[in-house]
Amino acid sequence: MDKNSLIVVTGAAGMIGSGVVRCLNDRGYSNLLLIDDLKQGDKWKNLVGKRFVDLVGRHKIHECLQQRGDEIKAIIHLGACSDTVETDADYLMENNFRYTVRLAEWALSRNVRFIYASSAATYGDGARGFVDDEDAIEELRPLNMYAFSKQLADLWMKRTGGLKRAVGLKYFNVFGPNEYHKGRMASMVLKMMKKAQVERVIQLFKSDDARFEDGGQMRDFIYVKDAVRMTCDLIEPSGWHISGLYNIGRGQPTTWNALAGALFFSLGTEPCIRYIDMPKEMEGQYQNYTCADMNKFHKLFPPAQISIDRAVLEYVQDYLMKDARW
Repeated sequence: MDKNSLIVVTGAAGMIGSGVVRCLNDRGYSNLLLIDDLKQGDKWKNLVGKRFVDLVGRHKIHECLQQRGDEIKAIIHLGACSDTVETDADYLMENNFRYTVRLAEWALSRNVRFIYASSAATYGDGARGFVDDEDAIEELRPLNMYAFSKQLADLWMKRTGGLKRAVGLKYFNVFGPNEYHKGRMASMVLKMMKKAQVERVIQLFKSDDARFEDGGQMRDFIYVKDAVRMTCDLIEPSGWHISGLYNIGRGQPTTWNALAGALFFSLGTEPCIRYIDMPKEMEGQYQNYTCADMNKFHKLFPPAQISIDRAVLEYVQDYLMKDARW
């Protein structure tokens, strides 16, 4: 593996994917084959100014693998349906499970480095903890079909021995630039921004768990720039030998109230929070608490370096208020 090696990045125009492309470019990698479906939106803007050799739709990936297979040294597979309330199970199985399996089979049979996106959603309600332990993944109980499709990929990778050679990354709540296209799956920072600007108020869900006050539910939020750096470390020579499942989070939970407060501070306005009922489709599927156990990752690489307050401030003032991309 060197700076001229061909690396495939799927989901390359997404928030994390385009950030990975940016980070690889900054580290001297530009021989990149990008895979994504741009369709009619403006997701393509996330790739403006970045260096790569080609960009093709996901349905043409196997054609590309056939044509350029001998050149490919690594695949960073980030493409998936990330909608946690998607109800079409067949669609999720095809996009999140079988697509991953086919890519993994191709990569592992050719000794190509394979890094893929799992999800913290696989931990379910957290009753069994948030430890990235391959031996315990059968015990996890996902709360929705999206999480189940990700869990099935992890289980397949383990049962076939793939986790001894590949890396699965359990991303926690990633937020930051290049997520304009995500609609209802965009981070709350983006979704709260306009309401806070126009109406001077932020709406948060009431708590349905006696352990937490309204807005006191806690998530492990991580800025996309930290998540991307941690991902790209696994492509470098120092991370090439690493395999297994790894959490990508801060290891420090933040309440929704604190996140909203950081947003108001970034806008220079007084906090005003209104609590609303949780939508019916999210009842029983909502994670009231997540916190990544980062001990395993931190033995190998530095922890997340950007505080939540600084991340929100930068995201709001340098990107959202300027309609800019990273």
